[in-house]
Amino acid sequence: MCGIVGMMGRGPVNQEIYDALLLLQHRGQDSTGIATAEPSGVFHVHKERGQVREAFRTRDMRALLGNLGLGHVRYATKGAASNEEEAQPFYVNAPYGIVLVHNGNLTNTRELTTELFHKDRRHLNTTSDTELLVNVLANELQSSISGVELEPAEIFDAVARVHERVEGSYAAIALIAGYGLLAFRDPFGIRPLILGTRPAEDGSYEWIVTSESLVLENGGFEIVRDLLPGEAVFVDLDGKLHTRQCAPDPRLVPCSFEYVYLARPDSVMNGISVYEARLRMGERLADTIAKYTPSGAIDVVMPIPDSSRPAAMQVARKLGIEYREGFYKNRYVGRTFIMPGQAVRKKSVRQKLNAMSSEFKGKNVLLIDDSIVRGTTSKEIIQMARDAGATSVTFASAAPPVRYPHVYGINMPSRHELVAHGRTIPEIAEELGADYMVYQEVEDLKAAILEGSDLDDLDMSCFDGRYITGTVSEEYLAWVEGSQES
Repeated sequence: MCGIVGMMGRGPVNQEIYDALLLLQHRGQDSTGIATAEPSGVFHVHKERGQVREAFRTRDMRALLGNLGLGHVRYATKGAASNEEEAQPFYVNAPYGIVLVHNGNLTNTRELTTELFHKDRRHLNTTSDTELLVNVLANELQSSISGVELEPAEIFDAVARVHERVEGSYAAIALIAGYGLLAFRDPFGIRPLILGTRPAEDGSYEWIVTSESLVLENGGFEIVRDLLPGEAVFVDLDGKLHTRQCAPDPRLVPCSFEYVYLARPDSVMNGISVYEARLRMGERLADTIAKYTPSGAIDVVMPIPDSSRPAAMQVARKLGIEYREGFYKNRYVGRTFIMPGQAVRKKSVRQKLNAMSSEFKGKNVLLIDDSIVRGTTSKEIIQMARDAGATSVTFASAAPPVRYPHVYGINMPSRHELVAHGRTIPEIAEELGADYMVYQEVEDLKAAILEGSDLDDLDMSCFDGRYITGTVSEEYLAWVEGSQES
């Protein structure tokens, strides 16, 4: 999971890229980077570890010249979170010069690494799959060039061959020196990418493409549409938009975890409001809670702030139980799920949340969280509720049990880390220290997200073990578990 943005403006874009990354900070906190391009084709790049406000100083911003730019906030799923060399964007100097950012996870990195070295004669300096992607794109673009000038059709031909070679999830934005901005999405549209525009003072149009719609709304852009799965869009230096479907059999199957946890509630993805989807999750979860918990076992409903709040409100409303806020959140601590390392996550829980004893003392509490992955955070929170005086703690998840690794861009590489893997729900309750445990049903989550939309499927692989690309084998999962740490 990362956040990406690209913009073609009529004036300097450095500040607007920076502002967009602030809005996307929830999607990654390991590192960040911005690249801009002048009309002459000169690139300016600055990237650092840490969050956006920490990474860019006034002198850095002044050096980011040009009306064409892109940016990235990183949460590591491939490579090393501590390696500054793996911060995005990535750059290659031929053909023309390409700078690229990527959200997602490639699943055939071993094969691509071998091909790039032995067939394409390209050197890789990191273990990042984004470096693989930019080199595959560069190689295919080099093969497409037939004349002196680069034509949009040649760019789209190159993207089509990228689709043929690359497996997994990828939403990507690239700057091509002296030509313009390119964006493309994998043939299943697993990771989000949305296009927007606004009129400039000279009567032309400015363009933006990014991970979440809230960036467009904040910047005064009109939403054009989500990029289609397999589609590529190219904005040339005159501001003209070119589009083409570059995959032979595209099918939109977005990641369900975007709606559960990753995206901000004020975004709309693939035509579905994230906030409204979370409300519907709460509606359906309430029925399951009523089915599996004894009557009178719950006095109050409380959310684990922030992403579970819509679901918790609906659970309370439907069950007719009082809704209360028992945890106060320190907003200066990052999202614990996306922090690297179990020890760091565990320590950060109590720095991030404080339980107010007046809300817990002597009460049978129902805590609602958006999901439970490793259980580290949940176990700490349940103990905090008990320490604050709760008589009993029922813990409910607005998502089903996470029983399988997620290989499409979320940091869940190992089954042994997942608290639900190999355990029944009562066993999970015992492990976490809850009196009762309730999970959303898989079909209820799917129905809650898809209700009222034109979509008919979602990638729910971490819940049901069905990997939508059809290229994820048991051997690959074993390799991932053996070679990657969360």
